[in-house]
Parts: sequence; C-alpha cells; structure tokens
Amino acid sequence: MPRRPIDITIPDLSGKRALVTGASNGMGLVMATRLAAAGAEVLMPVRNARKGEKALATIRGHVPEARISLRDLDLSSLSSVAALSETLLGEDQPFHVMINNADVMTPPARQTTADRFELQLGTNHLGHFALVARILPLLRAGQARVTSQVSVAARRGAVN
Repeated sequence: MPRRPIDITIPDLSGKRALVTGASNGMGLVMATRLAAAGAEVLMPVRNARKGEKALATIRGHVPEARISLRDLDLSSLSSVAALSETLLGEDQPFHVMINNADVMTPPARQTTADRFELQLGTNHLGHFALVARILPLLRAGQARVTSQVSVAARRGAVN
C-alpha cells in the first residue's frame, strides 16, 4: 500500500515548550520542525551531537526563527537519563508537549544497554519511561501531552 502524506494542522504553540527524543533524523526531525514552525520552543535531547547540530541547521533552514536547543541524552543509559532529568528539573521550566520518538531497531546481534537490559527494550521503552517519570513535575506543571511514537511493525507481532 503506497504511503500518503499526512498534513495535520498544528495550532499556534507560541509560549509552549516541547521535548522530542530522536529529533536528529527521520520522523523526530519532521516533528521537531513542525513544532518549531508552530512557535514552540523545542528541546532536542540527542545521543550524537554532530547529528544533532546537523538537525538544528536543517530546522533553521526551514524555520529561521526557530527556538530550538540540543541536550545530551543516551536513552540506553539510565545515568544519562538521570543527568538530563536533573538538569531539566534544575531549570524548572514546564513542558507542554513530550514526544518519545527515539528508538533502536533490530540490531544485528543481541546487545545490551549500559544497565544490562536488552538494547531495544532498554532504549525504546525503559529509557523513555525513566525520563517521563523523572521529569513528571515539569510535565504536570505544563499539563503536557505525552506521546510515544511506535513502529507500525508492532502490528505484525504478538507477545509470546
């Protein structure tokens, strides 16, 4: 089935803050760009600073007035999640939108996170869960909508 472009109208988000994981490429980059174009301040926690800087340049190419910033985050490390969370809590700025988008897909061999969880589970689910839990006061303060982007491949499988 061919893909159809989806164009969703995004309301004015001026004065709102959004956090988008995995915004250095793919769907995350598109979502961060659209949020910035709608006026949101977008925080992009990334694992790879070079890819993050390239993404910032891409967004600014489409939205020159974009209010965007990078932060360090490796979702496969709970200590990295804790470090970012402490920084954000210290800034005491509420979030209004959070999109958990970063993921790892089918590594060629079994790998584990720094905390010894299977890599996909640890990165795609546990890392995001820990991040949401740690910054919950900021999400509550902004009455945030939190969403998790998941693969359509999930439809193909079942839990055994």
